[in-house]
Amino acid sequence: MSEAAAADASGTAPAVLFSEPGARWRTIAYGPALCGFILVLELIRGGDVHWFGLVFCAALLAGFVWLQVIAGKRHISVELTADTLREGTELLPLRNIAEVLPEVDAESWDDEDWESARALGELSGVPRRRKGIGLKLRDGGLVQAWARDHRTLRAELTAALEKLSGDEEKEAR
Repeated sequence: MSEAAAADASGTAPAVLFSEPGARWRTIAYGPALCGFILVLELIRGGDVHWFGLVFCAALLAGFVWLQVIAGKRHISVELTADTLREGTELLPLRNIAEVLPEVDAESWDDEDWESARALGELSGVPRRRKGIGLKLRDGGLVQAWARDHRTLRAELTAALEKLSGDEEKEAR
């Protein structure tokens, strides 16, 4: 029985090996905090206090950033468990991955084939400030996983694939 099936039977979620949230809820508070700071300065300075303008700007900033956080958590979050890799909204079972391809050689003039492969998730490419990781699938296709901390994801993904292949060999015996 796989870890995911065992986790579902016991009612607990599988252990997360790697996770990037994509966006953090605390960023919503930055705009209103800045407006609060300006309000304090206006109160200390004396004179006119722009209550309506500051409250309006705080609410407007919080609303726009709230939308960005929702989109970030949905589309650029990454989670690796012992059985699956989730990139945005796309879930890829680890049993479908044949190997993690080596990093791009910075000294090489040639592009690797996987660099032009489809990026996992529903976005058109690797998100900004993220770096792609080449994956060869069992059906022969190439895709790009991606993460901000790509080296840690690469290491954890390689270890999870080695463990999975070891478990499959034990089951085959």
